[in-house]
Amino acid sequence: MKSKIYIPLVSFLLILGMISCSNNGTEKYNTVTGKAGEMVVVMSKALWNSEPGKLVRETLAQPQLALPQDEPIFDLINIPHAAFTNVFQSTRNILQTNISQNVDKEGISFNDDIWAYPQATVRIMAKTPEKFIELFNKNKSKIVSYFLKAERERLTMSYDKFYEKTVYNVLNRDFNLTMKVPPGFIIADQKKDFIWFKYDTPDISQGIILYDFPYVSDSAFQVGYQVGLRDSILKADVPGPTDGSYMTTERRVNQVNNFFEHNGNYASLMRGLWKVQNDFMGGPYVSLAELDASDQRVVVALGYVYAPGTKKRNLLNQVEAMLYSLKFNNQAENDKINSQAKMGN
Repeated sequence: MKSKIYIPLVSFLLILGMISCSNNGTEKYNTVTGKAGEMVVVMSKALWNSEPGKLVRETLAQPQLALPQDEPIFDLINIPHAAFTNVFQSTRNILQTNISQNVDKEGISFNDDIWAYPQATVRIMAKTPEKFIELFNKNKSKIVSYFLKAERERLTMSYDKFYEKTVYNVLNRDFNLTMKVPPGFIIADQKKDFIWFKYDTPDISQGIILYDFPYVSDSAFQVGYQVGLRDSILKADVPGPTDGSYMTTERRVNQVNNFFEHNGNYASLMRGLWKVQNDFMGGPYVSLAELDASDQRVVVALGYVYAPGTKKRNLLNQVEAMLYSLKFNNQAENDKINSQAKMGN
């Protein structure tokens, strides 16, 4: 599953972040600083070491789902208010807190690009630690989603600027859809209704396996159906490094499947682990299954990471952002069908 292509993808993404100062046509923002997944939490040391800080850590540094080892969804950096100066104000993700009897109006706000671009900032104002805990608990799902979406959108903005045109053009021509992946991805194999493209270095591998099949019913989005079909395709088309080995789903851990809309289309996002049968390779995956109602098909894009001995959170987040860039060429027709379906409900 590995080749000899080597292009420093992580360095490429860092460079993209550095040159994105022009952002949306204005020059008033600095570029965000910090590594992917980092977050500054502005909170006094006393509160950080008590219940408010514990709640923040349990929520924003909880283990990311479906990784082979524990990694937090965010790397938190606690900064006291007096130390929150220009050096930290350009950080990509910021949680500001103000817990004081001097607070005029309690509440929570979500703000983009206050000090830098593209920046995500949440501010929580509370008179007491108890009120802070109440506000945070009430909004914690929204807070996590807001920051995760911001991380993903930073990556997709990078891919919008620089992407592998060979992969893009083949998907556009042969699969009636597009996806943007960074330069360095190569097509490993292609057959009817199947394509596998990947990026390899001596240390890591990131890949996407895309296939489609006829849509018959919503059961096509259930875990059992998805995994069964996926494993039959992987066994036939994604061989491992030794004779008789092949990629498959690691079934000893539960798959995590969530339904949502992507580009207005019915979709599901599944997470779990993969392995190579009859060998020792494995790692995490994320899979997007999306209904193309106009063509009556389901498109599945399975993104995986192989990085033995290396943290995998950021590598998998990169692949997930690539999956989110998937767009059907006939989306205008899908929009009409989706709109009619909603009117009928």
